[in-house]
Amino acid sequence: MRLHVGCAMWAHAPWQGRFLPHPLAPAERLHAYASWCNAVEGNTTFYATPTRATVESWARQTAPDFRFLLKLPKTITHERRLADPGEDLRSFLAAIEPLGPRVHALWVQLPGSFGPGDLGALAAFLRGLPPVYRYAAEVRHRAFFEDGRAARDLMRVLGGAGAEWVPFDTTVLFRSPPTSDAERDAWTKKPRVPRRAPALTDRPVVRYLGRDDPARTVEGWRPWAEKVAGWLREGRSPTVFVHTPDNAEALPLARRFHDEVRALVPGLEPLPDPVPAEPPTLF
Repeated sequence: MRLHVGCAMWAHAPWQGRFLPHPLAPAERLHAYASWCNAVEGNTTFYATPTRATVESWARQTAPDFRFLLKLPKTITHERRLADPGEDLRSFLAAIEPLGPRVHALWVQLPGSFGPGDLGALAAFLRGLPPVYRYAAEVRHRAFFEDGRAARDLMRVLGGAGAEWVPFDTTVLFRSPPTSDAERDAWTKKPRVPRRAPALTDRPVVRYLGRDDPARTVEGWRPWAEKVAGWLREGRSPTVFVHTPDNAEALPLARRFHDEVRALVPGLEPLPDPVPAEPPTLF
């Protein structure tokens, strides 16, 4: 029984010297992050496929049971809209090979314009993917959240491929007006869709966006803590990513979420102690 938790990135300026040692060489940053969390979102792969040498460095810095949720390149999901991924997909799969079992799933994040009428393209794309990896899709078209038939059709397509539906829960962010610059920015960029919780596989994935006030973030994730505890009792192995608009406290918040779920499921093993941000002193 294992719960994986993480953040949207492993290097973030507000964490330096507070939660993570500073300075740190690039080849050491993921290792320090991985002492706090046991999963991370691979958002950078959306913008460019990393070199194989870079991915080999990621593998060296993490244990085999660390989880990456790697986003497919935007050339595949947004520009070609899953049609004829060809060389872009082959290059991406070759680059990430050194991660081996650390790849929790390949993340197909689709644009808001990708609606029910595009499900045929998603089904064909998923059928053509190699079975060595698991897959997860994130949709943002409101029909999938408001039209029961559209939701069922999507679940049928994903279920046929053994893929998970990744919810991005932004309901806490939009519950009341923003109170910081980061929250105001998030209001203009994040999807405003209803919360969705059902899991399709034994490895559900949740992306949760709170507020810059940690107390409001914690209050808002209570339903997820209960849901994740239930998944663990059912024998599932969930992964939860904690976001806030500025992500300044996301690292300790992810660990706090793990602690709260562990209070509900005492058999869950605790996370290891993180690497201290500063070396120990003699006094």
